[in-house]
Amino acid sequence: MNRTLSFIDAIRDATDRLMERDPRVIVMGLGVDDPKAILGSTHGLPEKYGHDRIFDTPLSEDAMTGIAIGMAQAGLRPIHIHIRMDFLMLAMNQLVNVAAKSHYMYGGQLHVPLVVRAIIGKSWGQGAQHSQSLYSFFTHVPGLKVVAPTTPHDAKGCLMEAVEDNNPVIFIEHRLLHFQKGHVPLDDYTVPAGRARVMQIGKDITLVGVSYMQIECLRAQKYLEEVGISAEVIDPIWLSPLDIDTIVKSVTKTGRMIVVDNDWLSCGVSSEIVAQVIECIQGQTPIKIKRMGFAPVTCPTTPSLENLFYPNARSVASSAYEMVSNNNEKWIPEECDAIPTIKFKGPF
Repeated sequence: MNRTLSFIDAIRDATDRLMERDPRVIVMGLGVDDPKAILGSTHGLPEKYGHDRIFDTPLSEDAMTGIAIGMAQAGLRPIHIHIRMDFLMLAMNQLVNVAAKSHYMYGGQLHVPLVVRAIIGKSWGQGAQHSQSLYSFFTHVPGLKVVAPTTPHDAKGCLMEAVEDNNPVIFIEHRLLHFQKGHVPLDDYTVPAGRARVMQIGKDITLVGVSYMQIECLRAQKYLEEVGISAEVIDPIWLSPLDIDTIVKSVTKTGRMIVVDNDWLSCGVSSEIVAQVIECIQGQTPIKIKRMGFAPVTCPTTPSLENLFYPNARSVASSAYEMVSNNNEKWIPEECDAIPTIKFKGPF
């Protein structure tokens, strides 16, 4: 059955289906039973499943994460929701030293099927402590899986995959994606871990966009079409495990790659993608590579500074044009109304 849902409705649909078919699935987090319902992603679920399976938590990230891990070790499959990823830092010991390592430390006899939904990204000027995208911290840790879906289709499929996984999964959601709409099947399905998706086929340059930056890469591809450049756009989807083979295949074809991350570049996901690509094809194909991401300063608040801090479709297209043209010619496309951007709608 064909239907169109928003990203957030796709998450709600997946959560509903998972809770309906498996009584072990529970949902917890600050504000999950609030009327705003985490931007609507838990709307109606407390009434349907009861407050013993979906419940509000105190503002105590470390303790609540420990409780969620204990529930998972005892046989439940909790979804723990954090409105802002920034404050997962308060639960790092629980996630890195307990959730990620329990299976190994107990010789495979213990599992931690925990999903942590964490919301990232800019919105209406939340600045230094509420706009960060710290997922690279978690991709560094064996035992944790990290996924950052971009489309509503993948939001549902990745959440269903994550909840069914016996490993802890960090599920990344960018605020600007929540109201994007797209095709979401009615039936249950999963998006397997470690599988990227080619969003647009091209031959001149590969654009790898992480999380919301995949949208900016698709917009950049439209700008590049106007000047005769064919860009291939790849959405990694799963950051750990990473499908490097799909990216390597593309770069081998195009000979050029820009990785656009929704994070700082130093020691980040963009660095890992570049390093793995070079390790795979060094000596085989001459390539040009560039990374784009946050400017190396604290996340700003004002729109004028945000425009300089975050990559966008025009800056990505400009960098791609310079790389493909081989003459250092500068070109910045004019803003085009026919290439829409995503507007933030709140409340967080």
